[in-house]
Amino acid sequence: MSREIKILCVGDVVGLNGCEAVRKLLPDFKKANGIDICIVNGENSAEGNGMLPYSCEHLFTSGVDFITGGNHSLKRREIYEYLDRTESVIRPANYGDGVWGRGFGIIDRGAYKVGVINLMGRVWLDGFLDPFETAEKVIETLSRETKIILVDFHAESTSEKKALGYFLDGKVTAVFGTHTHIQTSDAGIMSGGTGYITDLGMTGPEESVLGIKKEIIIEKFRKGFTTKFETATTPAFMQGCVFTVDRDTGRTTAAEAVTVR
Repeated sequence: MSREIKILCVGDVVGLNGCEAVRKLLPDFKKANGIDICIVNGENSAEGNGMLPYSCEHLFTSGVDFITGGNHSLKRREIYEYLDRTESVIRPANYGDGVWGRGFGIIDRGAYKVGVINLMGRVWLDGFLDPFETAEKVIETLSRETKIILVDFHAESTSEKKALGYFLDGKVTAVFGTHTHIQTSDAGIMSGGTGYITDLGMTGPEESVLGIKKEIIIEKFRKGFTTKFETATTPAFMQGCVFTVDRDTGRTTAAEAVTVR
């Protein structure tokens, strides 16, 4: 059996359009590229923002193994109980105490385990605990069970994402950024063996502004007020990054950003 596994991390899924893109594109991509595990950011997977039990289950039945969240994880009340009882869907670990759900989890494949941590940035995003300190605490817990640990850092600032990547270099398998919906061109491996990309991109309507109808966002910027956001209905794509991981060391041996249409 190969000592390497391939983990596909998929950028923010936007609405029904994004969910359908995952259903259409993911199975063939996994098969063609030998993907062992698929982790998806689903915090925008429900129509109208946030996540719902329905949107999460849609992703699972499309071939997703694990779902991470972000600042919209708790936007929809319908998700609260679901987060408490579903170990394969997590929200940021640096929410305060007494919040529904959990901030990290484990994918158990029998022969190996993969730990996943979800964190929120604090630059331009208020109300979250220190992601650096939170990461250290959670890594201490997960490292008792596995050497393979991936971190979804849901943050606005590229500098904050990069700083966390360097802070965790050599301590985790990979750090991938989400939230900005624009894929960055810096997928690679840091000096300590940690895979890294500043942002995975998004999954949903390609001809849009971060998944929203372009006309609505243009109007917002031109006139200075916000109308109701609507997910665009243009053809969709799926973006993310494939991390090839050594099961024995927990280190990334290759990192490749991908866009699938």
